[in-house]
Amino acid sequence: MIKNIIEELLGFALKNELIFTQDVPYCRNLIMDALDIDVPAEGYSAFAPKESEPQRTAFKYLEAICDYAAEKGIIKTNTQTFRELFSAKIMGLISLPPSTLESIFNEKSKNEGVAAATTWFYNYCRANNYIQVDAIEKNIAFTAPSQYGDLDITINLSKPEKDPKDIAAAKLLPQTGYPACLLCVENTGHPGNASHPARQNHRMLPITIGGKPWHMQYSPYLYYNEHCIALNDEHVPMKISRETFEKLLDFVENLPHYFIGSNADLPIVGGSILSHDHFQGGGYVFPMDKAPCAHELTLKKYPQIKCELAAWPMTCIRLDSADREALVNAADEILAFWRGYSDDEAGVLAYTDQPHNTITPIARKTEGGYRMSLVLRNNRTDEDNPLGIFHPHSDLHHIKKENIGLIEVMGLFILPGRLKTELKAVENALCGMGSMEDVADIHKPWFDYISKKYGKLSAEEAEKAVRAELSIKCARVLFDAGVYKLNEEGFNAFMRFWNALNA
Repeated sequence: MIKNIIEELLGFALKNELIFTQDVPYCRNLIMDALDIDVPAEGYSAFAPKESEPQRTAFKYLEAICDYAAEKGIIKTNTQTFRELFSAKIMGLISLPPSTLESIFNEKSKNEGVAAATTWFYNYCRANNYIQVDAIEKNIAFTAPSQYGDLDITINLSKPEKDPKDIAAAKLLPQTGYPACLLCVENTGHPGNASHPARQNHRMLPITIGGKPWHMQYSPYLYYNEHCIALNDEHVPMKISRETFEKLLDFVENLPHYFIGSNADLPIVGGSILSHDHFQGGGYVFPMDKAPCAHELTLKKYPQIKCELAAWPMTCIRLDSADREALVNAADEILAFWRGYSDDEAGVLAYTDQPHNTITPIARKTEGGYRMSLVLRNNRTDEDNPLGIFHPHSDLHHIKKENIGLIEVMGLFILPGRLKTELKAVENALCGMGSMEDVADIHKPWFDYISKKYGKLSAEEAEKAVRAELSIKCARVLFDAGVYKLNEEGFNAFMRFWNALNA
């Protein structure tokens, strides 16, 4: 049985161009060795393995292989983490080396265009199971209207919780410091362990940004179409500066069909990994991109730049120009001025015992040149808001408590997996299929509000009501995280900043 599974996996790999025909005997032997098998399936074909029932992903084969490996003691601890480690090992054996992938990518880019080449590389990373397609499909994703336009909402179920056995195993591991973090280029091919994911099937492509070597990869748990990560080959901390704007524009010149953006470089308003210089990009249009102009702005020194304030709850300045140098200069001057700007009336303080002002920048290539979106951020805290003044306030923490990074800034919400069961309990209580006792304590005030607002609902109506109210909560998250609120008071405060910048 397992020998036939090996043949089917090889057939899958061949059909999806993970390997070439001449690689089949070599890869067969590698897999057999990993499973301690001496001879292949009876009647096998040296160069032409086949799938009996073609599969969309390798999941079915990997599950069977992991079951066999656990039964034989090859996987010594049969938890999800160790099964994923072994799955990555197997898929790494039937993935082309980075140099070969780079050659194919460059050839496709030359002959078919860079968009076709990235699509090929993206599909390769899906087929070789680095992008966790089956896990991602468990996510709950929908679009819901808000006062700021439609928001994209995802309840993230693709990252399973750690098994206590995995946690215990991780504590026993020596701390090597290698790789230095999950974004380092040294992750490619790394076998992983209980505390570090396996990366034998991980592949990156080299790119040049800012005149220095970087790499581009796809996210294993992508949050949107072709969600990619550009990472510095050096393990250096993130820093938003003039060089950042140059690097972002370098990226979109190389890959003009993708957007690229950076998380802010300060805690609270930054991303989850500030220790390694990196950006996130991909082929996606976010709700923020669709927001109309709230007010046309003028930059006296740069008449060649079209400038506007977006009608978006997080303060977003859009700069459009065909003049790359002027765009970089303007963005740099806005950043520098914002870094040192304070307005007590608006609650904006540039410094206390530490700096507080920074920017989340996003770049795109346009028909007329470039667009740079600059979202103003401030990470100050106070007694009433210990997690951040410009951060989701406490009444939203039952839905969203984590940092608001680049992706959510633009209106795509990645909500915790616990909400799948918690929101279902709220829906069931609203439609009489459950009771309020089943509703988590953190959601009970919200349940009371929804119940009074909507009354008795059918199951379908309850789901719609909860999603609608969830969208309202997410819109509030953006409102709370915005430095200058999207109202008259906020606009007046923003214009004080803008006029001071232009003075």
